[in-house]
Amino acid sequence: MNIKNVSIKNIKVQQNIILQKIFDVSSTPTPNAAHIQQITETLVKAVTTIEKICFQQQVTPAKLTSSSRQIYSWMKFLTDECNLQLHLRSTSYVRQIAKEILSTHGQASIEVMIEFTNLALLYKGKKSSNVAKIVINEGFINASEEVLQAVVKSALLGNSQASTRLIRSFASSSEYSDVLLELDLIAEVIAENAQGKFYNLHHLFDKLNYEYFAANLVKPRLAWSQINTYRKFGHYETARDRVVISLTLDDANIPEFVAEFVLYHELLHKYHGIKWVQGRRMVHTKEFRVYESRFKLYKEASVWLKKLASSQRP
Repeated sequence: MNIKNVSIKNIKVQQNIILQKIFDVSSTPTPNAAHIQQITETLVKAVTTIEKICFQQQVTPAKLTSSSRQIYSWMKFLTDECNLQLHLRSTSYVRQIAKEILSTHGQASIEVMIEFTNLALLYKGKKSSNVAKIVINEGFINASEEVLQAVVKSALLGNSQASTRLIRSFASSSEYSDVLLELDLIAEVIAENAQGKFYNLHHLFDKLNYEYFAANLVKPRLAWSQINTYRKFGHYETARDRVVISLTLDDANIPEFVAEFVLYHELLHKYHGIKWVQGRRMVHTKEFRVYESRFKLYKEASVWLKKLASSQRP
């Protein structure tokens, strides 16, 4: 039986309410903990309601309509405290920059509205005589102040060569693609099945744990994605202690050591954790790269992944 995709009634209205709450709380660089808790509770309630509706319809969130799935994934993403903190920090900074730019151009009376969301574009801006609204792709929540400044300038004043270069450079980074992949996989991982058609992630983990972690690493949840990815082949979700490996690698034509290397890379994220530098989340530190290069077939695996990334198209 072909089950029809499920649309969640009023989900966009609910998202707008949450966006407004986030914007209100972001009026200060150090938001009140109680206000953050209220936003978290609103997000969790909305996500739980959506998941309950899916359960009643005997489907998973992967069977939501495209627009409902996009908003659900965004809400679920922000239930992670780390993601919400980054989202609030970036919203606050962009709000401040937008006001400064408008003031400099004699437009201090114009109201500002800032949104970070699961957007198809990098950003979009709309300005009238009363309101300036900037909507930015969620992938920018971990961007530097310099990059966010470039986005605001482009949205309010139009593109410049320098701003465009900064924005495009960040949009090509792993910090940006990590967020987008996590948003994609939140709804797409419909079954945590570690046994693929060709490779078993439990077996690969046991081998890596023994060889590189002295068998001391606690096994995270392991899953193959339900979609092929073309730029990034794995992801570690801290909040769920889950490693998701791209279905692209579960292929007889791809050597086992390539899938091993991607899994090893994601396990290093679990092992090293997240470092914070000047309010930004840093995951690929120098120490991380040193450990990564210890993989026995590091160069060969890297070549394979570059070849896959360049040869495959979504």
